[in-house]
Formats: sequence, structure tokens, C-alpha cells
Amino acid sequence: MHTPLCKHAQGEPEAYAAVAAERGLAGIIVTCHNPPVDGWSPGVRMADNQFDSYVQMVERACQAWEGRVDVRLGMECDFVPGMEAGLERQLQRAEFNHILGSVHPQIAQYRERFFTGDTLAFQRTYFEHLAMAAETGLFDTLAHPDLVKNEFPQEWQVERIADTLAESLDRIAAAGTAMELNTSGLQKKLPEMNPGRSILVEMQARGIPVVLGADAHVPARVAADYVPALQLLKELGFTHVNFFLNRQRQEVAIEDALASLQVIGEKA
Repeated sequence: MHTPLCKHAQGEPEAYAAVAAERGLAGIIVTCHNPPVDGWSPGVRMADNQFDSYVQMVERACQAWEGRVDVRLGMECDFVPGMEAGLERQLQRAEFNHILGSVHPQIAQYRERFFTGDTLAFQRTYFEHLAMAAETGLFDTLAHPDLVKNEFPQEWQVERIADTLAESLDRIAAAGTAMELNTSGLQKKLPEMNPGRSILVEMQARGIPVVLGADAHVPARVAADYVPALQLLKELGFTHVNFFLNRQRQEVAIEDALASLQVIGEKA
């Protein structure tokens, strides 16, 4: 979930925590977009001189909700090759609980640098960058890991890039990096979660841990569509979902997560 510092989200962390309490979550990790590295897409992320304000904002919510919702500090960091040193410096600036690594193919700078007019090549480049992100060791989880399908949805056919995808997932599994199931994909041009079913099947076969996220940019999106997401994971053979505290992966049984959310739903 995000904060107004990224310039495209609404609501303070306290408001997100309030919705989390209503929806049966024990805690939340705020993962707003990192400050620019090498001038990368400054219009959709906090400025470097706002970083301390971000940390203080999350700490304020942590104190306000202590004993009710466990509010923790995280961050979502854009990755393209060459950013490694700048990202490493950023991650030393605070004690984070969860770091998401993101490749955002919709950003103008990304398209200018990597799109040559060949949509298939663009998709392959995206999955190469995901694997490279995992191999840096900087990130706990790869966020919305088929986001590229929304750039040219009419050109999206998983089987066309099956070889690239398999190699990317093999490298991610070898790196030990988790991958997110992001429910906000249901709101995008190609309305399905990120990643879609076929990629989830391949992740399950490789034992890649899954982290559930709603990518909330407004408080009402906290835990949105978690029940169908958990049911999908269960159907595909997953038994647990994961989260991170102090950069260490924790497991929750899918049955326990569903029970928590469904009890809250029944009360509502």
C-alpha cells in the first residue's frame, strides 16, 4: 500500500490501518514508491528529501495503532539494470520490513529505453529484468510480476514467450525471491490478477513463495479481493501465503488466512 508522497495515492497510513482492522488483517506493511534513482520517473514517487517524512509517517501510524494493527515500514523499489548501487544505498537508510522490487513497463523512461516497436521482444525484456531483479538480492518480493501484459493486452499470449518465462522463473526460484499475487490487476486493461493463472501454475511447480498484495492506493483497496485470490492459490496447489517482517519470510496457512477474512466478512 502507498501514501500521498508518491503523488498518485490518497490517504494517510492510519486510514489504511483502520480498513485493515475491519477486514481481519493482523498488520500492514506500507510499501510506498522509493525516491528516484538516477532520475527515474520522479513524477510517481516520493522525492529524496521526503524520505525521512515517509519513515516518520509510518512510525506515527505504528504508534497510533499499537496493539490493534501492526504497522510496519517497507518500500517498493523500481529496478532496471544499472540501479543496483543507488538502490543499495537507499535500503541502508532505514530498518525496513519488506522490500518489493518492481519493473514498471508503462513508465515513459522504460519504454524509451527498452521498447523498439517489437511487442514480443518488449515482453521478453521485461521478464529478463524480473530475473535480474531477483538475482541482485536486493528485494524480498517481485511485485505484480506480469505487469507487461497490460501494455499491449491484445498481444499477450503466454505461450509465445513460454521459453523466456520458464528461464526467468527458474532464475527467480534459484535466487529464493518471493513473487506477489497482486489483486489490483483485476482493475487493469487486461482484467486478471498479476500474475495470471498460467504463471501461478509455473510458480507453484518451482516452489516460489507467494506474497499477497492489493497494491492499495486508497484505503478502501486494503485486502481487496483477497478471498478469491486465496481460493485461486488453494485451487492451484499452494498451501501457504507469505509476508516479511524484518526482511525475513513468514508463512501463513491459506486456510487460516481465509478463516480470518471470512469471519470478518460474516460480521460485516
